[in-house]
Amino acid sequence: MTTDDDILDATFAALCKHGYADLTMQSIADEFSKSKSLLHYHYDSKEDLIVTFMEHLLEGFLSEFEDDSDADPLDQLVRMAEIVVEGNEEGDEPDDVHMALLGLRAQAPYDEAIREQLVRNDRHIRDAIADIVREGIEQGQFREDVDPEQFAVVFRSAIEGAQSHDVILGDDAPTETALAGVKTLLLERLIVEGETLEGQTA
Repeated sequence: MTTDDDILDATFAALCKHGYADLTMQSIADEFSKSKSLLHYHYDSKEDLIVTFMEHLLEGFLSEFEDDSDADPLDQLVRMAEIVVEGNEEGDEPDDVHMALLGLRAQAPYDEAIREQLVRNDRHIRDAIADIVREGIEQGQFREDVDPEQFAVVFRSAIEGAQSHDVILGDDAPTETALAGVKTLLLERLIVEGETLEGQTA
């Protein structure tokens, strides 16, 4: 693991522990296993580090699907929803991950650099969704009258809303409820009649 990876891991740990409002370079350094001076050598400010961290999150998220680009388009969208709503399988608590991401989004109206990076991240994710939809249309799995870009906006909003719902409202309802709603969206707005969420003809 490189020094940059160590720093980004420390940033994530500190962000989950303290939230953005109480995040400082010192709190990140406290999670950093190497010399604190390296942290300041690589990044001039907390904002600079956070923007890099957000780029890192995007790259990791998109790589999940680049590694699985040959999978069924519908399965790719379902998997994307599951990752966003439930978190990954690397041992991080979903609530910690979601709280950290929500804290970053909340800064967007007040911090131009964070807002611009969030816009870039959102655009890349919507482009990835639209590409999956186009592939599904070409394969005959998705309806031809679906607009990939418009669906990407709706789908992105649905999974992001499901992700943050319990964090904002303290809702104890299981995440399966939110996922069921997203899957209903897929059924009603996207796939051709006779298709199932398993991608097999009913």
